[in-house]
Amino acid sequence: MVNNLPWMHNKKLIEETTPEFRFDGTRDFLDWQKEGHQKLASLLGLQNIKKPLDDKFTIEYKRKCDDFTEIRFTIESEEGYSFPSVMLIPHNIKTPAPVMLCLQGHSTGMHISLGRVIHAPDEEDIRDGDRDYAIRAVKEGCIAIAVEQRNFGECGARSNGDPNCHVSSMTAILLGRTTIGERVHDVSCVIDALLKHFDIIDKNKIMLMGNSGGGTATLYTAAIDKRISLAIPSCSVCTYKTSIAAMNHCVCNFVPNIAKYFDMGELGGLIAPRALVVVNGIKDDIFPDEGVREAYANISRIYAAAGAPDRCRLVTGDGDHRFYADPTWPHVHELAGI
Repeated sequence: MVNNLPWMHNKKLIEETTPEFRFDGTRDFLDWQKEGHQKLASLLGLQNIKKPLDDKFTIEYKRKCDDFTEIRFTIESEEGYSFPSVMLIPHNIKTPAPVMLCLQGHSTGMHISLGRVIHAPDEEDIRDGDRDYAIRAVKEGCIAIAVEQRNFGECGARSNGDPNCHVSSMTAILLGRTTIGERVHDVSCVIDALLKHFDIIDKNKIMLMGNSGGGTATLYTAAIDKRISLAIPSCSVCTYKTSIAAMNHCVCNFVPNIAKYFDMGELGGLIAPRALVVVNGIKDDIFPDEGVREAYANISRIYAAAGAPDRCRLVTGDGDHRFYADPTWPHVHELAGI
């Protein structure tokens, strides 16, 4: 009988693959991590994504709201490509202050982080998903930054607000780069801009959070950019064999050759000893709990080798694919010292 199910064949192959950077304790941790950072940057195609000489930082408006001052600014992260972010500065906050960068996943855009409804699905995302990250971060004593990611919202979404990743992501691969790499690059450029243009940022307390696709970008960015002191990827950290390679996912999740070298547990380990809070839902059917726990077991082992076993945490909510703000924020306060 002819086996005409190539996806089953490939799934078996990935299940049998042991990543070259699987940490087994036989190598010096710092050597392993240094080589891992270099390999991951290469796989993401970051060498093919260049920062411009001038970020063309522009403040579009500044206005005072009930609980915060809101500043919308744009920067150019590559020559010819610019994007917006929105900063919320709590009234009377002591500066320099901790900052939380907020990344939406496959939603209609960064306005969800700001708790604002523009498209039909937005209200449910905010009400039932705890996805108004920036508003919550302000309440928890942080300056919040909502970042518009590529192919979402104002940066390429369809007219109805749906993400529009396919053509952009495939073209990126033709150019030797990846959408994840582009998103990592953009977040790093936002950090550059914050440190260059504002004197209210505590450079030792730059944090990053996101759910689903935003959580994926959070994990990869924190693995690359050492200025991020704490990362909170939600509903995104899971073994490739259990999630990305097991079902239909947007093409923006895929990095050529990544499984040969890393699984998501190793990516989490590249963040050590900086703080990491992995969040998941026990009923999440696209990032299943069993795969999350397997990935987190690898993360825990690497953090122990880094001498920081208490700097990583797993927060499991009792629902599905959403963020779990209430059980997560106490860990943020403890680990970040805010």
